[in-house]
Amino acid sequence: MAIYLDNAATTRMRPEAVAAYVEQAQRAGNPSSVHAAGQDARFTVEMGRAEVARSVGADAAEVIFTSGGTESINIAIKGTYWKTIATHPERRFIIAPEGEHHATLDSVEWLEQTQGAQVLWARVDRNGRVRLDDMEEFISEHPGQVALLTTMLANNEVGTVQPVSQIAALARSAGIPVHLDAVSAYGQLPLDFHRWGVQAMSVAAHKIGGPAGVGALVLDRSLAPT
Repeated sequence: MAIYLDNAATTRMRPEAVAAYVEQAQRAGNPSSVHAAGQDARFTVEMGRAEVARSVGADAAEVIFTSGGTESINIAIKGTYWKTIATHPERRFIIAPEGEHHATLDSVEWLEQTQGAQVLWARVDRNGRVRLDDMEEFISEHPGQVALLTTMLANNEVGTVQPVSQIAALARSAGIPVHLDAVSAYGQLPLDFHRWGVQAMSVAAHKIGGPAGVGALVLDRSLAPT
C-alpha cells in the first residue's frame, strides 16, 4: 500500500471534510435566494466564512471565498496594484522577495509586462530568508512610489518562515500595502491578520485537509472595492 508523504504540497481530504462536501453537494439552494433553501445555503456559507476568519485572526466581513490559492494571490496582487495606481499613478513599483511561488511570480511579472509596473526583487540568504536591508533600500530609494509589497509567509519548497511582523512594520512606516501569501503556512503556523497589520492574505483549503479548488482572500477594509 502506498504511503502519501507530500502533505507540504497538498493534503488528502479529511474524512469529515469529505462527508461535509458530499452532504452539501446533495443540497440545492442559491445563497442569494430568499426562500428557505437559499437561506440555508447562505447560513452554511456564512458559518464557513466565520470559521476561516477565526483561523486567520480576521473578521468574517474580510473573508472572500475563491477557487484556490492561485486565484487569491492573483486578485490580491493585481487588485491592490490597480487600486493604488488609480489614485497614485506615480506608485508603479512592486517589492517582492526572490524565490516566491509561481502564483506570485506570474502575477507580478504580468503586471510588469502589461501594466507598467516595475518589480524590485529583494534577495534572500542561503536559507531563503529575505534580506530586509534590500527592502529598506528599495523603500528609501523610491519614496512614495511603491504600490505594493508582497511576500510569502512560509516557503513552499524549503519551509523558511519570513519575518512578517518586521516586513509589515517596514511597509507600514512608508504607507505601503502588504500582501501575504500564507498558503503553505495555513494549518502549520498561527496566522494573525490583524496583529500583523497586513492588508491582504491568501490561503487555500487543500493545505489543511479540505478540497482542492477552494481558497480564501482575506482583505482589509482599506482595500475594499470603491
